Amino acid sequence: MSESAVLLIDCPDQKGLVASVSGTLYRFGANITHADQHQDHDEGLFFMRVEWLLEGFDLEGFRAAFREEAKRFRMRWRLHRSADRPRVALFVSQHLHCLADLLHRNQMGELKCSVPLVVSNHRDGESLARFYGVEFRYMPVDPENRAAAEAEQLALLEEAKIDLVVLARYMQILSPEFVARYPLGIINVHHSFLPAFVGARPYHAAFRRGVKLIGATSHYVTEALDDGPIIEQDVARISHRDQVPDLIARGRDLERVVLSRAVAWHLDRRILCYGNKTVIFD
Repeated sequence: MSESAVLLIDCPDQKGLVASVSGTLYRFGANITHADQHQDHDEGLFFMRVEWLLEGFDLEGFRAAFREEAKRFRMRWRLHRSADRPRVALFVSQHLHCLADLLHRNQMGELKCSVPLVVSNHRDGESLARFYGVEFRYMPVDPENRAAAEAEQLALLEEAKIDLVVLARYMQILSPEFVARYPLGIINVHHSFLPAFVGARPYHAAFRRGVKLIGATSHYVTEALDDGPIIEQDVARISHRDQVPDLIARGRDLERVVLSRAVAWHLDRRILCYGNKTVIFD
């Protein structure tokens, strides 16, 4: 596939934004393959994603020219090349279904990244990581050594030049200091349709409540537990015949799907965050 570039923009909504972006790209001869935009009228904000082919395109010249346009419209913007593959670390505990799914999708070329590292506070996932040729690091965490364990984890992530951390059912709460090192760079999957049934045993709570739908949520991690910007959610219908094991089994399928979608969209540079919300471009 031909290499492409992606431009992500958010700024106050105003006249001339689309003309400014498309006009600058036209001056540099861009062959645009995808363009999408969104306005939040209540907040007065504008969001845009543009992708174009890089063959024969002066990317650095465009970057310099667009920097001036961005100042004029008070844009926040990010420019990415498709050839730049983020380095992803997968964190996991004992439930391995999301880890297995992500490793398989990455091997099949569905995720535009490299996965050099799996980190876990249990050894259950070691053989799975080794099967896919990924380094596995066992780092036990308990209340007495939590700070030291996180310091060791952060040092390992820095050494491996990790860009994105994915919590593939990692059952530990990250400290604010850890989260601050990766702003909007940690993705979690929660086995519940947030914000309902939060906590450690959502399927049991849902069963006691007699719900007819269960769900899963993938979101960015912030200091507020399970309250970061939501990226993707999905649900499955259940009935009174379903017991807790049935809910858990169906929930695992949902968790795989919503986490893999969230990771893929992040890697494709399709997400813009504002406030505690996300814009997901098609």
